[in-house]
Amino acid sequence: MDLVFATNNQHKIKEIKSLIDKSFNIFSLEDIGFKDDIPETNPTIEGNASQKSFYIYKKYKINCFADDTGLEIKSLNGKPGVYSARYAGDECDSEKNMKRVMEELLGKEDRSARFRTIISLIINGEEKTFEGIVNGKILNRKKGKDGFGYDPIFLPDGYDLSFAEMSLEEKNKISHRARATKRLIEYLNSFKAQ
Repeated sequence: MDLVFATNNQHKIKEIKSLIDKSFNIFSLEDIGFKDDIPETNPTIEGNASQKSFYIYKKYKINCFADDTGLEIKSLNGKPGVYSARYAGDECDSEKNMKRVMEELLGKEDRSARFRTIISLIINGEEKTFEGIVNGKILNRKKGKDGFGYDPIFLPDGYDLSFAEMSLEEKNKISHRARATKRLIEYLNSFKAQ
């Protein structure tokens, strides 16, 4: 089955391709010739995932899925949340985003946080959504060189390595995107069997 993953983020494409069954051909937006930005105007993670997948489905009439992820920090009342990628400005600069988060957490004892991913899948016009959550805390300083986004400052519960210190394989066993993708794959496999 051909599926478009409505993203041009090569890190996400690589992560998803390493998780999903080889019987599914995953295409990026670049692969189908889409070069514009998809609007992300919804105030929720769920809404943005849905908006992106329906946008591509309606434009190309191809089965697709999109995700949206937010880092939710308890002592910041769930921020940056839906604004995670643009928390320090529209240029989506990971370094600036991490710096802002660490500055806002100065003096706060509770550093608990979670990553939450929602995947919106559209097959033949029907939508299904899948959620993945990983709990952890925000570190005082960056650790590690791999991963992307907030990975260098996120320490998942039960581990002494940040996401950026883990190999892709290690991260894929526990990450929010991996958990949401696992639910997506279970659904796709049952869909394929119908």
